[in-house]
Amino acid sequence: MLTDALRQQFDDLVNKNEVVLFMKGNKHFPQCGFSAQVVGILKQMGTKFESVNVLADPAVRDGIKEYSNWPTIPQLYVKGEFVGGCDIVKEMFATGELQKKLGVQVAQVSEGKPASAPDITLDDGAAKAIKAADEGNGEMLRLEISADFQYELYFGPKEASDLVSTSNGVSILFDAASAERAKGLRISWVETADGGAFKIENPNEPARVKSLSAPEVKAWLDQGKSFEFFDVRGEDERKIAKIEQAKPLDAAGEKHLAGVAKDTPIVFHCHHGMRSRNAAERFLREGYTNLYNLEGGIEAWSQKVDPKVARY
Repeated sequence: MLTDALRQQFDDLVNKNEVVLFMKGNKHFPQCGFSAQVVGILKQMGTKFESVNVLADPAVRDGIKEYSNWPTIPQLYVKGEFVGGCDIVKEMFATGELQKKLGVQVAQVSEGKPASAPDITLDDGAAKAIKAADEGNGEMLRLEISADFQYELYFGPKEASDLVSTSNGVSILFDAASAERAKGLRISWVETADGGAFKIENPNEPARVKSLSAPEVKAWLDQGKSFEFFDVRGEDERKIAKIEQAKPLDAAGEKHLAGVAKDTPIVFHCHHGMRSRNAAERFLREGYTNLYNLEGGIEAWSQKVDPKVARY
C-alpha cells in the first residue's frame, strides 16, 4: 500500500532530480537485463541521472508501481514526468523522441556523429536460414543489441528511423543504438544437435566469461591447446574427486595467475559451475580477457567425459 510518507518520498525523488530511474540494482551495477538496457541508453546519451534500487526495499518496489500506475520495473522519470518502462524508452530513443525530451541532439549520440548503417557480414549458411524463415509478409529481419550486448533477432515492420545493412542478399534493420554496437559484426550458421543455430561474433563486445562444455574442455586437452585450467573448490572436495589436469586455485594458483598475460585462455571449474563462474567474473574485473567456465563443473565431467571420476 502506498502510504502518504512513501508518496512524499517519491514526489521528492522525481521532482528534485531532473532524471531518475527506479530500477533493479543501481546505475553502476544493474541487476536485470531491462534495467541494464535503460541504463545503457542514458549513459550512451551522456545523461546525468539518479537511480533508485527497488530491490533494497520491498515497500519501494511495490509502492512505485502504485505511484506511477505502471506494473513493471524499470521506470524512468524526466523533469517530474513519468516516461515509461524499458520498451517505451527503447522506442523513444530509436525515434529520437527521448533525446528531444532530454535536450540531447540525435547527431551527438555517437561521438558527435550521426548514426549510420553498420558494415556486417553474413555467411552463406546464415543467409540461407534467414531467407528460408522469411514468410514473405513484408516484414524484415531486425537485430537489436542491448547495452550489455544481448541479442534479439526477429522479423518485424520497418520503422522510419531504422538503419538498413545488407550482406549476402539479406537486409537487416537496426535502431540507432544497435547500429553503433554492430559495426563489423558477423553472423554465421553452425550445425548443432538440434539442427543449427546462428552464431554472432561482434568485435565491439566487451570481454565476458564464455562457456565451455566438458567435452569441449576434454578436446582442448587432447589437442594440446595452451591454456590455464583451475579448480576453484577446496581441498576437501578435491580429495573426493578431481580432474587431474586442473590446478587448485589456492594461494599458489593465485600467484601463478598474477604472472600470466591478461589475454591467456583460462578455464575454471567447480562442482556444478556456479563458484567457478563467480571466480571467472572476478578475474574479468581484474582485467583478464579470455576467461571460460566449465558449465556443469566436475559433475558434467563425470557424466560426459570420465565416469571414473567420483560423483558426490
